[in-house]
Amino acid sequence: MNSAGLLVDSFARVREAVHEAVDGLTEDQLAVRIDPDANSIAWLVWHLTRIQDDHLAGTFGRDQLWDTDGWRDRFGLPFPAAATGYGQSRAQAGKVRAPAELLLGYHDAVHARTEELVGAVTNADLERVVDTTWDPPVTLGVRLVSVIADDLQHAGQAAYVRGVVERR
Repeated sequence: MNSAGLLVDSFARVREAVHEAVDGLTEDQLAVRIDPDANSIAWLVWHLTRIQDDHLAGTFGRDQLWDTDGWRDRFGLPFPAAATGYGQSRAQAGKVRAPAELLLGYHDAVHARTEELVGAVTNADLERVVDTTWDPPVTLGVRLVSVIADDLQHAGQAAYVRGVVERR
């Protein structure tokens, strides 16, 4: 397996975990917070998808699907256009409500774009610096692994919340 294949496989695992966490749940179930400070499945999936959309778009010099494909309008959230969920308060996180079809539609669109972008990555591409605001500067390889790790953590959190919701 080459680098591109490894990346495509990794992001496919994120998609699989997201679908397992969301499929078959109602909007109310997706909005459950197991305590007042906890994030809901809806927020977790929205956030991980926003981060993936934002970071890959920026890294590959593309526009975010959030804006170009109308997902921001479809979600209708009361946040600035650039919001990804990072640093949001618990009150803001509680405003993310969406049906499964919307969450999965956005995630699947971002996943398809991600496969297109990372499917062409070469080993040499992984060394390209994509963010000089950090010390050391962030390479494409480091950025992609960071997004995968963050996505899988949040997908795992969503799966945990789903388990709690289904046992109630």
